Amino acid sequence: MTISEPTTVLTDYLLAGVAAWLALPLFRGAGKSRKLWSCAFICLALAALLGGTWHGFLKSDALWKATLLAAGGASFGMVAGSAVASFSGRGRDLLIALASIKLLVYCVWMLRHDEFIYVVIDTGIAFLILLGLHLWRFNGWIVAGVAVSIAAALVQAGGLKLHEHFNHNDLYHVIQLGAIVLFYRGARRLTDSVALG
Repeated sequence: MTISEPTTVLTDYLLAGVAAWLALPLFRGAGKSRKLWSCAFICLALAALLGGTWHGFLKSDALWKATLLAAGGASFGMVAGSAVASFSGRGRDLLIALASIKLLVYCVWMLRHDEFIYVVIDTGIAFLILLGLHLWRFNGWIVAGVAVSIAAALVQAGGLKLHEHFNHNDLYHVIQLGAIVLFYRGARRLTDSVALG
């Protein structure tokens, strides 16, 4: 069997493995905020695993669709987990409801569209929310993770490649590994917000 994009498959699978491995201690940690971030990591791992399989072995429409939907689950988990850490009561409920609506709209839209740009838009919205929440309730690790993720997206969008066998997707995956570690360090420091009084 010939793998059509071996380096992309390798870097996608590496990204999937790291995200899944880091999800486990987050899920075992205390608090709903960490568990939601763990779910985000699992969705990210699933998106990378499916994406790597699509790039290397099976150019299936259903597989690509599942990849895109898993990416939406990752952005939802990050926003919902951060909402739980940043707010309590109605503020938390409102943010989680908005994140849920965003996920629902994204999923419905992606059932009829296949372009990766919509993943970028959905993730970009999530990153703006994360920046707002983690600048307000300061978590420098998550802010840094957003910054590194944006740098990775710019590399991918710009088509920057280091070698003919190491393209913009591969470089994106390697940079995103750094972002995942930063997100993990930040998520480990999250505690669920509780109402005062």
